[in-house]
Amino acid sequence: MKTIVFILFLIAVQVAGAQNSIFSQLGTAPVNGGLQMEDYWVWGSSVIKGDDGKYHMYASRWPKYLKFHPGWMIASEIVHAVSDTPEGPYDFKDVALGARGAQFWDGRSCHNPKIVKYNDEYILYYMGSTHPFEEVDEENADELTLSSKWCIAARWGKRVGVATSKSPNGPWERLDAPILDVKPNSFYSFLTSNPSPLIKEDGSVVLLFKGRGYKEDGISHSDMSIGVATAPSYDGEYTVMGNEPLFSIDQFGEVEDPHLWSDKNGYHMLAKDQRGQISGHKHDGILAHSKDGINWEIDKTPLAYTKKVKWDNGKTIQQGQLERVFVLVENGEPTHLFFATMDGPGGFGNGTKTWNMVIPLNKNK
Repeated sequence: MKTIVFILFLIAVQVAGAQNSIFSQLGTAPVNGGLQMEDYWVWGSSVIKGDDGKYHMYASRWPKYLKFHPGWMIASEIVHAVSDTPEGPYDFKDVALGARGAQFWDGRSCHNPKIVKYNDEYILYYMGSTHPFEEVDEENADELTLSSKWCIAARWGKRVGVATSKSPNGPWERLDAPILDVKPNSFYSFLTSNPSPLIKEDGSVVLLFKGRGYKEDGISHSDMSIGVATAPSYDGEYTVMGNEPLFSIDQFGEVEDPHLWSDKNGYHMLAKDQRGQISGHKHDGILAHSKDGINWEIDKTPLAYTKKVKWDNGKTIQQGQLERVFVLVENGEPTHLFFATMDGPGGFGNGTKTWNMVIPLNKNK
């Protein structure tokens, strides 16, 4: 009898823990929240509260005369938008990081921004790329495919970089070299991308990133892996920790778009479960934890969110895509999740519009 009672107690504890997860805190998404831009594909956002009391969003956009995928590879720019509230709607203000010439490592495309602040410095992490060819415009847009010269060069050139400013309104000072380059014979020998930084109180950095390596043929690239790098400061030397990725098909499962934050209990990560190996749900979100940012464990109830979203107009809709999660943290607590989303049945080629949306988190649940 005592054994049965004890088992029931453990089950109750596990259920209570599950009810306290991110999944149980998801609120209703405002239909008119976030950021939408006519004539542009809009993707992955990152938000910070400025000294002016306003919320500053940095997001990717590229013209809709290009296909969504792979248009971002060659023509994305990072824009800045502002709102009085975290939910928005956010009003476009300016282009934070745009094209600056094929000779720069990030000269053609800036994408996937993550904004952080340390002391009086705003630090914008992002992925950049370039290519040495003519621009793609409305006249030759149909020639842009994953196997086209533009995309072959742009994908091969993807790297992680930073830009800095004393104000969330810019101007932004970029580096002439990426902070995280590729390394031969590694899981990131082909590219580095999708940075997610955390700056500690002493100024040192833990940085999650996406990597792809070359396969044995020396030409094609591998599936996605997630690695971690550290640095003594945001403008210091970044060192990738270990020779194996944190997450891959062979380690936990393939994930993408990691977002990192911390609280009194340690480090936490949300990411997209690329194949459903972890959560059992392809492209839904998973939750993981770490004590040091280097060694990670999957949450006991890993499913953090699904593509099914409750909107404040009373509708519940299965989004075509729900990606690039960002966690807004205020006063040490997560308050909102931001996502890039797409309409349609799913698949990058099947949507007619994209936008950045926000889901408030309900506290004390």
